Amino acid sequence: MVNYKVADESLADQGKEALYIAENKMPVTAKVIRERFQKEKPLKGITIAGCLHITKETGNLARTLKAGGAEVYLCGSNPLSTQDDVAAALTQEGINVFAWHGNTDEEFYWCIRQCLNAKPNILIDDGADMIVTAHQEYEDLIKSGTIMACQEETTTGVKRFKAMDSQGLLKVPLFPVNDARCKNQFDNELGTGQGIVSAIYGMHVLFAGKNVVIAGYGHCSSGMALRARGLGANVTVTEVDSIKALQAIFAGFSVKPIEDTLTYADIILTATGCKHVIPPKTELFDKLKDGVILGNLGHFDIEIPTKELYEYSKEIKPIRQNVEELIFPSGKKVYLLAKGRLANLVLSEGHPSEVMDMSFALQSLMSEYIVKNKDFLKPGMVDVPIDIDDKVGFLKLKSMGVEIDTLTEEQYNYIHGYEEGT
Repeated sequence: MVNYKVADESLADQGKEALYIAENKMPVTAKVIRERFQKEKPLKGITIAGCLHITKETGNLARTLKAGGAEVYLCGSNPLSTQDDVAAALTQEGINVFAWHGNTDEEFYWCIRQCLNAKPNILIDDGADMIVTAHQEYEDLIKSGTIMACQEETTTGVKRFKAMDSQGLLKVPLFPVNDARCKNQFDNELGTGQGIVSAIYGMHVLFAGKNVVIAGYGHCSSGMALRARGLGANVTVTEVDSIKALQAIFAGFSVKPIEDTLTYADIILTATGCKHVIPPKTELFDKLKDGVILGNLGHFDIEIPTKELYEYSKEIKPIRQNVEELIFPSGKKVYLLAKGRLANLVLSEGHPSEVMDMSFALQSLMSEYIVKNKDFLKPGMVDVPIDIDDKVGFLKLKSMGVEIDTLTEEQYNYIHGYEEGT
């Protein structure tokens, strides 16, 4: 029997159409791996719980895991990112889904607990909330070995787990899939980079000639800076890391402290994984340019000081779907996208299927790897095996009809040896 709670079951047919569209753009996850999983059933008898953005791409990951024999439970990793039509469609395919767009904090964690109550063997997280909850409230699943290992999908979650691990508090084997090359060099950089179109969707704004400030210059935000410049914007990057700041300078961007940009920025977009990128000070709020658009593409709604902005505003008006006009005491107007949450998922459809194909291929193959190697895994951070990363890259190229060179034995020995010199 399928267990679920979704917004509207009547949206299932619409959701099936969305899943079909994504499936055709995800040949590695939804065809190559799924067909093998269907035959071999490497996940038979395994329960997998995913706290992920419930999108059409995630739906195809769930389908592949189910094809491999797993019982799959899903809940949303962000209160505003669930695509309700996809959630409804998945329940009709035997996938247990507890997710709907716009749930409260209390409902968000209720959904997580419904998944953990199923006693899953593998947890796949996006932001760390499910795995942290398991440590805090479901210690028996960890101590008993019911949870074999976990995977983390995003940078913010990896940072949280590194902190836990350094303090000796991470009690499960944790694979930071986010750090694999097939994930962070494509999903993060290209996917989040293209996510700046959420600002266009939100306000139907022209980037050409605008002063756009990108907070951060990591994998995600560097892609955003590049895309904003490609649309004709004047781009300023803000950073706290000297090396990344140098990279931005040598890539041709202006680099300044965030406070120095507030008076002229037309659009400010954040993706740092840190809180209060714009400091929550009213004197700084007053510096913001009238009409500035604020959007966050990092995991949590604290990069832009959403709570403090709401408190400072004398009036808050919804003016478009998922866009609010904040009117300050001075009469100045600021436009906030997606309540400070992941604008690319709330206003748009998240990262394109083509790059999510690689991320979810990694998640699929890592689930298989965990089952095969469960007896040898130890608690703590464990790198994704490079051969799995390489395999996903190879399968993606193959699906695109692209061939590459291979090393000869002589070449292999040369780059792996030391004897041959000048």
